[in-house]
Amino acid sequence: MMSNLHIANLELVGAATLDFSAWALKKQAHIEQVLEQALPPENSVPHKLHGAMRYSALGGGKRVRALLCYAASELCETEMSLADAIASAVELIHAYSLVHDDMPCMDDDDLRRGKPSCHKQYDDATALLVGDALQSLAFEILAQPDLCAEAAHQIRMLNMLAKASGSTGMAGGQAIDLDSVGKMLIQTELETMHHLKTGALIKAAVLLGAVASSAEKITALRIYASNIGLAFQVIDDILDVEADTSILGKTAGKDADSNKPTFVSLLGLQPAKQYAQQLYENAISALAPFGDSALRLRELAGFITQRNF
Repeated sequence: MMSNLHIANLELVGAATLDFSAWALKKQAHIEQVLEQALPPENSVPHKLHGAMRYSALGGGKRVRALLCYAASELCETEMSLADAIASAVELIHAYSLVHDDMPCMDDDDLRRGKPSCHKQYDDATALLVGDALQSLAFEILAQPDLCAEAAHQIRMLNMLAKASGSTGMAGGQAIDLDSVGKMLIQTELETMHHLKTGALIKAAVLLGAVASSAEKITALRIYASNIGLAFQVIDDILDVEADTSILGKTAGKDADSNKPTFVSLLGLQPAKQYAQQLYENAISALAPFGDSALRLRELAGFITQRNF
C-alpha cells in the first residue's frame, strides 16, 4: 500500500508523467549517441575487443545512472558537455561491472539486457579484457583536458568515480556479495553490501552531476542518492522473485537459485516492498527545499521504485 506522501507526490507529477517519459527517452537516446562516439569503432584494431566493447555498452539497459546524472546536472545547472562526460563515464563503469559480474567465476549468468552475456557471445578472455578496457575508457573520458573550468573540480570527480568503483565501493560490494553466498546476513550487513555494490555508483552519478554545486545541494543529494541507491537494490531483489526473464532481460530467480542473501529472503516479500517505500520517501524528503527544480530527480525516484524490469 502506498503512503499518503507517495500518493501526493504521484498526484503532483501525474500531469508530467508523459513529459518525464519523453525526457527519459530523449536522454537515453542522447547518452547512446555519446557512448557511440566515445567507444572505439569496431573496424579499428583490435577488432574483436572493440566489437565486444560496443556489444556490451550499447543498445540496451535502463540508463538509470545516466538519467540520474542528467537530472542532478539540470538541478545544479551543470554544463551539458560536462554532464555528457560524467554520464558516459558512469555508464561505462556500470557496463564493465556487468560484463565481469556475468562471468563464470562471478555470478555466472548467460543473459544480460535480453541478449547473450559478453562471455557467451565472445569468450571469457575477451569479456575480461572488455571490462578492463571499458573501465579505462571511463577515466580517459573524465580526464580529458579542458573538461572543467577548474582543475580541482575535475580531480575531485576522478577521485569520486575511482572510490565509487574500487574496493571501498562497487568492487568491494561485489567481493562481499561473493563471500556471502549461502550465508544469512543481518540487515545492516546486507545494507552495507548493497550501499557499496549498487549504491556507490548510483550515488556517484548523482553527486558527479552536482560537483560544483552548493554545500546545501550536495548534502541533500547525498541523502537522496543513498536512499534511492539502496531502494534500487531492494526492488531488484523483489523483481528477482516476481518478474520473469523475458521482462527482466536477465535470468529471473538467479539469486534464490544461487542461495544469495537478499532483502526478500531476509525480510519477506511484503516487508521488502514496505522498506523500498520508506527509502523512496526518505529520498523525496531530501529534495523538498528545491521545489520544481528537482522534479526530474523525484520522477526518477518514482521510476526506480515502481519499475517492473
